[in-house]
Amino acid sequence: MKALSLKEKASTPKAERPVRVDSTLSKGLQVLEALAKSRSGKGVTELSRELDLTKSNTFRLLQTLTVLGYVRSTKSKSYIATLKTWQVGRAVVENLNLRELAAPEMQMLSKETREAIYLAVPENLSVVYIDKIESVQPIRSWNPIGGSAPIHCVATGKAILAANYDSLRDQITGNLTRYTDRSITTNKALDADVAATLKRGYAIDTGEYRDRIYSFGAAICLPDGEAIAALGVSVPDVNLPDDGEKVIGELVKSAAHNVSLRLARS
Repeated sequence: MKALSLKEKASTPKAERPVRVDSTLSKGLQVLEALAKSRSGKGVTELSRELDLTKSNTFRLLQTLTVLGYVRSTKSKSYIATLKTWQVGRAVVENLNLRELAAPEMQMLSKETREAIYLAVPENLSVVYIDKIESVQPIRSWNPIGGSAPIHCVATGKAILAANYDSLRDQITGNLTRYTDRSITTNKALDADVAATLKRGYAIDTGEYRDRIYSFGAAICLPDGEAIAALGVSVPDVNLPDDGEKVIGELVKSAAHNVSLRLARS
């Protein structure tokens, strides 16, 4: 590509000028992303082949990431991403001010259902509740702000899992713990549940974490489709009307969609 002269640069609108990307930074981020998606870590040879880099370049990048605390080596001479990567991502999520963006929809869900409403974010293979509105029903479900639940058992988690399934399926394999007789414990069952969630647009937990507690959740997504949070409604089965699954599911689906739109504009 022919370099622009100073005169040409001055006359070229900024939007039309080619963006210069630092190749070392770009390659380092590619390595970090590959490790963050890997469940068991990767070696130098595997990474260099996967990312089309030389072994020496890959090794230097890994050493830099290790010194900075984003990567660590294992006894098997492979490399894994550290929690520092997660901490950076978590800080980004917090700075998006999800609570404020989700508040109007949470109030709507509370008014329409009178049940417990939750805003949850993913944390490894769990979800953490970062905001909630209490149920006003005499019989109610309860989880505290800051509490957590397994991602494959509750509706907020299942909604996030379905949206991010391509990157999470390998990680969840072998971690499908049973909590009740209804818990999903096999990959085949999980694949089917994810497909149903994606088709409906919302997830359903039929007492898979706590007996007789149903929940309905829908993912809050970035413009690229990645789920960073979910809205959920938790309902004791004795409170669930005959048409409750469809009605509550559609309500939470619409609410999460509206928060995703606000997120895209923020």
